[in-house]
Amino acid sequence: MRFSPSESHRDLATLTRQILTDRVTNDWLREIEAKNICVDRPLWQELAKAGVLAAALPHRAGGDGLGLLEQCGVLVEVGRAVAPVPYLSGIVTAVAGLATFGNDAQLARWVAPALEGTLILTAALAVDGDVHAERVADRWVLTGARSAVPAAPDADLVLVPAEVDGRTAVFLVCSDDPGVTVEPQEIAGGEGAGWLDLDRVALADDRLLGSVADGRAIAAWLTARATIGSCAVQLGVTERALELTAGYTCDRIQFGRPIGTFQAVTQRLADAYVDVEAIRLTLWQAAWRLAEGLPCPTEVATAKFWAADAGHRVAHTAVHLHGGVGIDIDHRLHRYFVAAKHHEFRLGARPPSYGRSEPLSPRLIQSDHHAPMTSHPGDLAADRQRSPPARAVTGFIVAGHRYPPLPPPACCCGMSAGSLAGCTRFWSDTSDVDDANR
Repeated sequence: MRFSPSESHRDLATLTRQILTDRVTNDWLREIEAKNICVDRPLWQELAKAGVLAAALPHRAGGDGLGLLEQCGVLVEVGRAVAPVPYLSGIVTAVAGLATFGNDAQLARWVAPALEGTLILTAALAVDGDVHAERVADRWVLTGARSAVPAAPDADLVLVPAEVDGRTAVFLVCSDDPGVTVEPQEIAGGEGAGWLDLDRVALADDRLLGSVADGRAIAAWLTARATIGSCAVQLGVTERALELTAGYTCDRIQFGRPIGTFQAVTQRLADAYVDVEAIRLTLWQAAWRLAEGLPCPTEVATAKFWAADAGHRVAHTAVHLHGGVGIDIDHRLHRYFVAAKHHEFRLGARPPSYGRSEPLSPRLIQSDHHAPMTSHPGDLAADRQRSPPARAVTGFIVAGHRYPPLPPPACCCGMSAGSLAGCTRFWSDTSDVDDANR
């Protein structure tokens, strides 16, 4: 078993970082935000010309044959740059779904132009709103709505799961189909979003992805990859936010010394480092199992939990340690805070079950120092009355299984997580953050 990324993985991530570093600057982001641009099409086409969009797709779709792990590597770089490109909703979710389950005609019509950057695809997987499909004559007629569809105002095609007589089918809906209305929604961070309304939209059989019999599995496939992709973006966002914060605390002088030498500051940074490593560990474990076709509902739910929960803590730590600068919306840190909150809320929502009797969301287990672990709400209330001051998170439950918290990772010099504040190699220079991560 190999525990390091492949050479192709590293090369693709490096190429993506080079392009995004050259293009995505703080001034440039401020300029496109002033114009209310959520997707930068010139940058999207530049990524397409460089081969980034096609690299991690199957050969049958015109790609280079790489897979989900390489897609996550690109997404980490997108998160690090907070780049306004729909790689998550477009390539990782919609295009990859079409490349896997679509027929040759669908690949030629939709996937090929998408890899050239001329079309933008997305998927309406949010739980808000119901969509129903019925068979009328020789057409499928869709009625319903979906909220917060990523990149919907810029998308040319939307993959829409719909209920068909108690089953699920996935349909390909064009933004200009009769009866389709897309209204932009204001969200903070991400690729932009829109409200998708379907008023008796009639579709031919070639707009069905796969078959009705396979629709539930296809929808679950799309949802799992969208979840893992969001975790990968969150890793990039929090990783870069921590680097910026570590650098700031080394440069900011107070009382004649860098604030990064103060114990309370180093403790916050050490906790943030542990959180970023937890996001990294759970992400790659889930992504690998998903890429290998292994059962991974627990791993995906665990990655989802850590990306949302730890992402929240890292984002707030970054703002707090930047002080007044951290709440300045013109400062670059503000965009990382907004991006982290966006993916926290996106991952914190209940996922579509598509027939599962139990959602894949972990539940924290809290206990005091004397009571055994419990997950029943009534027992938790009793615990709080019995011993309120001694609360601690001692585990979590996913899909009915009980798990302890992740063990704290060790630092680059072998120090435990609790002692990271004293690691001079880790905090002496911002470049050491990458060394410690490795």
